[in-house]
Amino acid sequence: MALVQVNVQEASLVPADAAAGPVEMQLAAALAALRPGAPVVVMIHGFRFSPSVDRHSPHRHILSLDPSPDFGKAVSWPRHLGFGRGEPSEGLAIAFGWEARGTIWRAWQAAPRAGAGLAALVALIRRLDPQRPVDVVAHSLGARVVLAALPLLNAGDIGRAVLLAAAELQATAAAAMDSPAGRAAEVMNVTTRENDLFDFGLELLVAGGVRRGLGHGLPQPRANWVDLQLDHEGAPEALAGLGFRITGPGAYICHWSAYRRPGVFALYRAFLFDRGATTPARLRAALALPLAPRWSRLLPRRRGLGLPVGLRLPWLRPQA
Repeated sequence: MALVQVNVQEASLVPADAAAGPVEMQLAAALAALRPGAPVVVMIHGFRFSPSVDRHSPHRHILSLDPSPDFGKAVSWPRHLGFGRGEPSEGLAIAFGWEARGTIWRAWQAAPRAGAGLAALVALIRRLDPQRPVDVVAHSLGARVVLAALPLLNAGDIGRAVLLAAAELQATAAAAMDSPAGRAAEVMNVTTRENDLFDFGLELLVAGGVRRGLGHGLPQPRANWVDLQLDHEGAPEALAGLGFRITGPGAYICHWSAYRRPGVFALYRAFLFDRGATTPARLRAALALPLAPRWSRLLPRRRGLGLPVGLRLPWLRPQA
């Protein structure tokens, strides 16, 4: 079993497919079939998905091994992370669905409750298989779910986390990282200046514009945390030096480039599965790139002020 699909309803875990049986039964069977040391990766979507609405379900979209044709060229996270190939050592992917539709305020408030469900899921995995490493990959408000779970867990419950265009405030993230589970986890915070409009909007809507989000990284350096700006002008060369060929800047504005940019999943796989070669300290030393200032993607380099000609602002909706 390469993929288990789980939803959280009011912090309780329920199977995405009732016919597949209770969550604990599915996990026990899947974990028992894994080789020692094979990874478990929990994947968490962001805003505008709902597992209870078929046309908005993440289990038919990015969290599926085979996304529905209805979603065009949707990127399968589990496939790109190396699951579903039938290899005994590939491990187990867990698709974690939560209610993230409605207004941004509603989804923002729902994320901590989903975080309690994520903590329950990780605790269940650790109880069923205490030696099994558990990692997470999360996009947008899914990162808020992860950070809400950390204070509810024990040290070592989460090994590594990849946060993609995280929709969370710096202060909240710092507090989560000060928990026992946070101090023990290792985190890659993937940002882009393509996401500036979304970062700014989030800060304005949920914090009145007085607190900054994780698009600017953590304010204080931490040994177990690395900020990576994918669209930094020096990033392609620096990443190529580590063996990762990742395409340079694309759109002026995009909330999804952290998982749509060609080549990024090779980096995420290495961070999750090749721990010795991709420690946060080694990544920081190799990249050594300060985060570019906000709006640096939008400000034209040669002409006067204003947005680049032909710039189109996308709707805030899941993209393929």
